[in-house]
Amino acid sequence: MQSLAFRRAVRKLSSSVRPANGTSTSSSFYIQHHNHRHLRSSLPHGLKRPPHSPLSVPITKPTPIFSTYSLTTTAFWDNSTTKINQTNDEIDYSGATICNYNSVEVEPVRPPLLRGFDCTTTRTTESDAYSAIDFALDSVVKIFTVSSSPNYFLPWQNKPQRETMGSGFVIPGKRILTNAHVVADHTFVLVRKHGSPTKYKAEVKAVGHECDLAILVVESEEFWQGMNYLEFGGIPFLQEAVAVVGYPQGGDNISVTKGVVSRVEPTQYVHGATQLMAIQIDAAINPGNSGGPAIMGNKVAGVAFQNLSGAENIGYIIPVPVIKHFISGVEDCGKYVGFCSMGLSCQSMENVQLREHFRMRPEMTGVLVSKINPLSDAHKILKKDDIILAFDGVSIANDGTVPFRNRERITFDHLVSIKKPNDKAEVRVLRDGKEYDFSITLQHLQALVPVHQFDKLPSYYIFAGLVFVPLTQPYLHEYGEDWYNASPRRLCERALRELPKKAGEQFVILSQVLMDDINAGYERLAELQVKKVNGVEIENLKHLCQLVENCNEENLRFDLDDDRVVALNFQKAKLATSRILKRHRILSAMSSDLINKQTDEQIVASRKN
Repeated sequence: MQSLAFRRAVRKLSSSVRPANGTSTSSSFYIQHHNHRHLRSSLPHGLKRPPHSPLSVPITKPTPIFSTYSLTTTAFWDNSTTKINQTNDEIDYSGATICNYNSVEVEPVRPPLLRGFDCTTTRTTESDAYSAIDFALDSVVKIFTVSSSPNYFLPWQNKPQRETMGSGFVIPGKRILTNAHVVADHTFVLVRKHGSPTKYKAEVKAVGHECDLAILVVESEEFWQGMNYLEFGGIPFLQEAVAVVGYPQGGDNISVTKGVVSRVEPTQYVHGATQLMAIQIDAAINPGNSGGPAIMGNKVAGVAFQNLSGAENIGYIIPVPVIKHFISGVEDCGKYVGFCSMGLSCQSMENVQLREHFRMRPEMTGVLVSKINPLSDAHKILKKDDIILAFDGVSIANDGTVPFRNRERITFDHLVSIKKPNDKAEVRVLRDGKEYDFSITLQHLQALVPVHQFDKLPSYYIFAGLVFVPLTQPYLHEYGEDWYNASPRRLCERALRELPKKAGEQFVILSQVLMDDINAGYERLAELQVKKVNGVEIENLKHLCQLVENCNEENLRFDLDDDRVVALNFQKAKLATSRILKRHRILSAMSSDLINKQTDEQIVASRKN
């Protein structure tokens, strides 16, 4: 006979187990023990034993007064069921007459999840967790990076090199996964195994600055001896325990920090300046932790990558769906392909009068299209003031969110970002009171003003001491941490708001004036947009360079923003260019990406003259 305390425990647990969304219409509970003879006459009221339950797990009985059971619940949602592993719920009934402790494993059935998500979780015992971390120690490496970032104010030279350290871990295929910011603008990379004094040279195979991920390869076969690779798990549930393994500042040896998942939602990625799914944990992620794995059970739940400035013990890890999107893109295309965008700017429809204005019925929800990128496929299909009601069959709420797991909600932008370039998306739209279904091709879209320019030299062109560059956010970052307020307001606003009108378009500015007799009086025109050269509207910096180099007129005129004008004698300006370059020890009047065979020959000829 089983104890009265146990039967009360099961009844209490039976009443407490509920489906994730609380919409079950019926439920039944099963209990199974390794020795059914003990259960035939002692099943608590309301429980029944099935002839066979594939969800039950092997049971061991440690002592005569301790019994361990497996409890499984099945719920129904609209005549369809979906199974997903949940957690071990431990109930301590101290003081019971016969049984002091009962450990019950619960597996609730959850409603269908959003497509594109693998939200499976696996819980293990504490001893299993320690063995998993011990296994991970032979997978985590310390990364030593030497980098040199460009100087965007003086684009013909780099800043002094600096040394940084980070973490990484081995994944299948003899590859090392780490953060993109760990190897950004790298010139030399070394890796070191746990417990080894030897450093090995590594090469960066692929970098995704948007998602802050990078893949390294090591050619040395000696390095791979004794190394284990880690497998990816799923998105952890709230209050799941994870262990962050890496090499944070404060020491040279490996460090293991335990934390608990406190939030799962799209978050701003500091390095890539993009918004993607992230997991917030209550473990500190310090410099050096970046790139290390967050272990849950015996699998990777994410990659540590940033913390919240000004807060204690709030760190963020990159979840597995984002990691797999990056890796699959590299494997399919041989390089990083980026995350998709619809190219839309949307407004919430939470105001009742706003919904009535656009003739939305009471049961309708969605978001208002306010701006469309001219380079997107949506520009050919959607219109301003369209209401997007659903994306791929998932209804969008008036605040722009969609359902996710246990009564959680996330912005519908995530459904877009998990798509691959050239994938189709089915969109339901309300236009002028009528509903339409459209199929839109998703793309990786470039901004008019690039958000980041890592691992490449900036473009520039110098003529008569006038330094022309395309505007980028890294250029604005040269104004310091408070660049948003310190940089020229007009440039900052355009960098964040304006969209390109055609492919390859750039926002070209007169960055500065290297003083000389030829340009005296023009020094105050710096940091203005260049619109025309001799009456021709420029498309990008290369177009400006071609218009200047191929000038057949006596004078050269630049039309700038604010109706400002710069006029130069072409021949005198060419002579002055050589003089100014020599004075400032600048090797070339243009960056390497602007030099082609024709312009290179012209430069050599001008130097001989």
